[in-house]
Amino acid sequence: MSTQETTPQYPVGDTSRLSADPWYREARDEAPVAKVRMPYGGEAWLAVRHSSVRTAQSDPRFSRAASAELGEEAPRMVPGTPPVGSVLTMDGPDHTRVRRFMAKAFTVRRIEKLRPRVQEIVDGLLDEMVAHGSPADLKKFVAEPLPVMVICEVLGVPVAERADFRVLTETIMSGVFTSDEAQASIAQFLGYLNGLVAAKRAEPGEDVLSTLVTAVDGEDRLSEIELASLAVALLVGGHETILNTVLNFTYTLLTTPDELAKLRDRPELINQAVEELLRHVPINSGGAFGTVAREDVEFGDVTVRAGETLVADIASANRDADVFPDADVLDLDRKNIQHLTFGFGPHHCIGAQLARLDLQVTLGTLLRRFPELRLAVEPEDVKWREGVLIRGVEALPVAW
Repeated sequence: MSTQETTPQYPVGDTSRLSADPWYREARDEAPVAKVRMPYGGEAWLAVRHSSVRTAQSDPRFSRAASAELGEEAPRMVPGTPPVGSVLTMDGPDHTRVRRFMAKAFTVRRIEKLRPRVQEIVDGLLDEMVAHGSPADLKKFVAEPLPVMVICEVLGVPVAERADFRVLTETIMSGVFTSDEAQASIAQFLGYLNGLVAAKRAEPGEDVLSTLVTAVDGEDRLSEIELASLAVALLVGGHETILNTVLNFTYTLLTTPDELAKLRDRPELINQAVEELLRHVPINSGGAFGTVAREDVEFGDVTVRAGETLVADIASANRDADVFPDADVLDLDRKNIQHLTFGFGPHHCIGAQLARLDLQVTLGTLLRRFPELRLAVEPEDVKWREGVLIRGVEALPVAW
């Protein structure tokens, strides 16, 4: 084990903005993994290369369930412990079973059918921003309402209930309540979901939740608890991530004029541009939870011992120069972008296509409707959130 003096505190450097600390490049040059001190639970190994992150996320010699079972002893970035029994921390047959049901609901064809509706939502939000006038806060007018409105479509929330649903979900996601208030809000949300599931069982629709509710594999189906946990995962994972990613990508484009001009001149690049932005722009400040080695696993000259925790740093993997030439450069002409932003292997994000759809439609429409879009303040005056897992701005004032 390394000493406190030689082992860096994770995450390394300033994570309040979108830059990568030079330490990660140096660590990648030295070995596939590096020892770090996590904010909670002690030391862990950190996978920093593209290859080692893939191993951490797909090799059966590593267990997410074992990490969850460590509870408070689990090395991690956040105060909360890995959720036991969640689809995020399942291994083997349990995970395969739930994943099989999810795959039936999140087909590329089903998600693509949402494109016209997502376009309507984005157009309506931008109409409201235009009515407000320039300058305007892109976070307030677009990024905050967009994820919940899309999730309503995915879950098939009745139109008459969407205003109340949005208030409820935004209360949960706001983070400005006491512990008792948080538990009450979550209980209310779960109560609503249980009622929605019952309604979908009685009268299934064309939405994703109806597919999950009615899906049967032999005599097996998802339990009420599993359905509720999947819906909550959609809300939590989709809300904060899309909200901040829309803003971070817009900020990056507006502060990289050559690449912005390229995309404005060639709007057909939007899908490829989203993939390069997903690679280049870090989403999280670091890996929240780890995975535990079931046996000794070698990474070059370094051995992760059985029982030790390995955390995957996806942002570092996405800057691996052995995989991405000129990895620190945003290049919207980059081809075959094998980024790991949505994970790799069995736990690859099931909502990846939905996230891509949101980003493609939002960024493409924003640049098309506002050819003179620019920051309304100097880049250095944009205020960034601090001490959070998902990187993002307090506000993004834009003008046109």
